[in-house]
Amino acid sequence: MLKLIMYIKIIISLFITITLISCSSYDNKLKISTTNWIGYTPLIYAKEKGWLKELNIELVMASSLAENMNLYASGNSDAYLGTQHEYNILAKKYDSLKPIMIFDRSNGGDLIMSNTSIKELQNTQKDIDAYLEIDSINYDLLKDFIKSYNLENKTINYINEEQVQIEFLDSKDMKNPTIIVTYVPFNLTLEKNGFSKIISTKESLDIFIVDAMFTKMDILYKHKKQFMELKKVVDKSIENLKQNPKEFYKKVKPYMNNITFNEFQSMQEDIWWLNKELSPIIKNRLNKMNFPSRDII
Repeated sequence: MLKLIMYIKIIISLFITITLISCSSYDNKLKISTTNWIGYTPLIYAKEKGWLKELNIELVMASSLAENMNLYASGNSDAYLGTQHEYNILAKKYDSLKPIMIFDRSNGGDLIMSNTSIKELQNTQKDIDAYLEIDSINYDLLKDFIKSYNLENKTINYINEEQVQIEFLDSKDMKNPTIIVTYVPFNLTLEKNGFSKIISTKESLDIFIVDAMFTKMDILYKHKKQFMELKKVVDKSIENLKQNPKEFYKKVKPYMNNITFNEFQSMQEDIWWLNKELSPIIKNRLNKMNFPSRDII
């Protein structure tokens, strides 16, 4: 009987030890901040599936790209998602900041809308009002548009607003020719309010926009195992999106302005997933814009 009790104690002790070892790697919570951009939905999906909780990762939602960047800068997240614009701003502050995971490139998901046509913008003598998130890739997109369509001689009023405010603008209230720099899914409400797409990253613009996760090297090393497992989770989420888009849609719908399934499906054409090995062409484009790829998982 005594031997049996000792045997049971040993088994219990081994079980507790194994449990502690298996959990110890994720004792430190990892906070990642993001927006509801279509390219970041694999993380949102993973959150709703409970996969992030298993890795002790908390997803912090931001209302804009600028807020997302500020969350990281103020120490409220350990890593953040954004474009090369947000990376270039914070890389000046943090020497060891690097992209560690690439999600997608914009293929129409970033766009410019207006209450008039490009030709009318070129011919107008009035001021042009431009609504955008200035501290974001919106600004780079607008500058590229202005240069590409010879609007440098126009008087443009830059109006800095978050997308959650911009999306409720109504074309009937606009007194001047108006440009809106936006991205999916916010364009859907703007379309209903009378604005039309005049250009996007799919058509005749030089800008190359990629979305990635960024963090400092000490955070990467401290949470290396979590990041490695997170990469697997992201890949799994994207695969689930391809295999069962309706199930994926139901999970992320509350974060996406309650768009319809058809609208969600249409948005998939607005990005190219870059979660697999990067092609030489993509690597070349990244190198040209000084976007390091050495530490990408």
